[in-house]
Amino acid sequence: MTPEKKNLPEAALKDKKIEVISLPGLAVNLQYSGDNLELAASGTLKATFSPILKKINSRLKEEKPALVQEDRVIASAWLPPIPGPVFKRLIFAEIQIALGKYIPETVSIELTRQNSLRYLPGTVPDELDTGTIKRIIDEALELGTFIITFTENDPILREEVFELISYVNKKRAIVNCSTWGTDFSKETAFRLKEAGLHSLMVGIYSTDPEKHDSIRKADGAYKRAVSAIKLALEAGLMVVMTTHASPSTIQELPSLYALASELGVHEFSVWEAMPKTRDEPAITNENRRDILEMYYRMNSSPKGPRMFANTYFEGQMMGAMAGRRWMHVTADGDVKPSPYPPFSFGNIKEKSLKESWQKIRSYPYFQKQKNLTPMHDPEFMEFLDKIPAGAKLPYPFEKVYRK
Repeated sequence: MTPEKKNLPEAALKDKKIEVISLPGLAVNLQYSGDNLELAASGTLKATFSPILKKINSRLKEEKPALVQEDRVIASAWLPPIPGPVFKRLIFAEIQIALGKYIPETVSIELTRQNSLRYLPGTVPDELDTGTIKRIIDEALELGTFIITFTENDPILREEVFELISYVNKKRAIVNCSTWGTDFSKETAFRLKEAGLHSLMVGIYSTDPEKHDSIRKADGAYKRAVSAIKLALEAGLMVVMTTHASPSTIQELPSLYALASELGVHEFSVWEAMPKTRDEPAITNENRRDILEMYYRMNSSPKGPRMFANTYFEGQMMGAMAGRRWMHVTADGDVKPSPYPPFSFGNIKEKSLKESWQKIRSYPYFQKQKNLTPMHDPEFMEFLDKIPAGAKLPYPFEKVYRK
């Protein structure tokens, strides 16, 4: 299937008015307005839901979706299908956020520190056991989370990944999973499909195999990543090719998009690379303008995969997600606002996820609306300056915060 065809709306959908949600005070339908899909709301809660409705409709109007099927639209792999029970949870969460109650809409979980075949299953110490990870999932769903992402290193190297994907109630959350393609087979792809995976995220950082292998610090990493993409597409999975944009790699984005188009993935996802210290180079506002120009250009063309960029999503659409709509759990249980800040707000072995979320939300910094992620925000970087030299990371945030 070519990228052009998979992004064209099915003719059957044009004649439909699909109910997305119906509850006292709010009804939302998915329908066509001219040539564009849109969400139409009515009821006494319409005004409360209006801001997020306008944002979603502007994207449906101006951008091609990742995938259109006969009875649903997947605007992005990072969002639940429209309509569907998980999208209803998105609406509930956004209404609560509009009323001032922030929800960790996305919870990302590290399953392992393994990132190559050098580490055999069970040989990496301190990883959370499967029962604890299931408890994290349960607690996240109770908090209103509707996106569970298994990420960092290579989650596929943990055998329980299939069990954990299956464990997530698909009426309450979609499940995304990243992979380096380290040990990825045809069987792996079909097991992920059977487990109910929403989308597979495969990272490629250069179209030059040697450069990608150097970044991954593993010979053959590029070949394995490309193979994983092809096998996942053959199994019928929605596939996202991801990359990180840094000052040294920004010029590679066009060639990476061309590769994503050639492979036939559903989405090309670009995340701003995160510096670990103040001294590391970070992307500039000029770099961001280049990313946004590419974002608008690619998404307005019917050809090629949809492009996602957190530069747009967090910079202009939703605002910074960390500690506001996003929470992360490390492989040994530390709870963070996202994978990147080197601070802990509790450990799941000692506190519930709800307690850690409440702790994050108690700090004024995370109560402010921001258009820069913490590791690009000068205000937040001042907290990093207070971490003692040689301290074990992630560092307790309360030790650097002063009221």
